[in-house]
Amino acid sequence: MDPDVRAGHPATASRQPHPVSAVLLVAHGSRSPEGQQEMLAFGRLLAAAAPEVPVATGFLELCQPPADQALDDLVAAGATQVAVLPLMLAPADHTKSDVPAVVLLGRRRHPTVQLLPARPLGTDLAVLATAAARLHEAGATGLPLCLVARGTSDPEANAEAYRAARLLAEANRSRLVEVGFAGVTWPTTTEALERLVAQGAREIVCLAWFLSTGLLVQRIWQDCAAFSRARGLPVRAAGHLGPDPRLGPLLRDRLEEALAGRATMTCDVCAYRAPFPGLEDRLGHPLGVGRSHLAATHRHHHHP
Repeated sequence: MDPDVRAGHPATASRQPHPVSAVLLVAHGSRSPEGQQEMLAFGRLLAAAAPEVPVATGFLELCQPPADQALDDLVAAGATQVAVLPLMLAPADHTKSDVPAVVLLGRRRHPTVQLLPARPLGTDLAVLATAAARLHEAGATGLPLCLVARGTSDPEANAEAYRAARLLAEANRSRLVEVGFAGVTWPTTTEALERLVAQGAREIVCLAWFLSTGLLVQRIWQDCAAFSRARGLPVRAAGHLGPDPRLGPLLRDRLEEALAGRATMTCDVCAYRAPFPGLEDRLGHPLGVGRSHLAATHRHHHHP
């Protein structure tokens, strides 16, 4: 018997190799070469954390290879069981629609292969610890905090950014905290910074709540720099999360949840599950309704 099992360490015991043949990380994609490389680096993190499982990374848009092609390549290489893991933070449209479409279409193309969905990384302690480290590295402990997330039309995902901001403010001892979004919804980065100044902030730290860099992250720093010049007020850029080693074990945890059939998401206010005020048309919407090429393929398949 494994000595750690004898010693009564169930977490260690759960790390035993699983009969999964492979894992597919599904990333959004980016036009930024640096962002693309960071997404691929997450695959290497998972490969190091789960060396017994082959890892491939595919993209929903903007990058190669597409997620469906990466899945096909795993199957062609002999995979008979694949965990499909969203390389994303929040349960937004891509996670709720496009990534499930990867699974759904994959099952149709490969009916003898078992495809197991995993949940996104979410506001996990490992993610918060990584974000807190970025603030510490910026010398920003205790400073008023502006957390800027991607922004989406999904109310649940936007609300999750506020939850993350409050948790991170607690960890960073920031008595002032505001949330901004890089696109789609409100408030903007600049509006969030203005709110902090209105509350008395004289110096601000800004953190991009993104797993990898890209054009949106670059826009956040441009907005911060323009605000700082216009206001004459320092705004420290604490960066983004990035492929930090702290996140390797979390990726493995998400993989193991999928293998155990425990990959569930909180759906209490999901607009696809129950009527959300103002978004009633989303109720029961078919999978694959997002903006990626994968979603377009799925729509065409069902709505010729």
